[in-house]
Amino acid sequence: MALSISAVVLLAIVVFLLVRKAGLKAGHALVCMLLGFYLASSSVAPTISELTTNVAGMIGGIKF
Repeated sequence: MALSISAVVLLAIVVFLLVRKAGLKAGHALVCMLLGFYLASSSVAPTISELTTNVAGMIGGIKF
């Protein structure tokens, strides 16, 4: 659960910065958000969740 909240906060910050600095329109951000909601309720959602969990695990396993 903590990973999901962190990912949401990180993505919200990225979208905010894109709207402010890169010229992303609020309408485009809204369309991306709606796409996320529809993807979350689709049959692809478990695959996306597993992928993000695996990527986060790989990033967390990197030793510097």
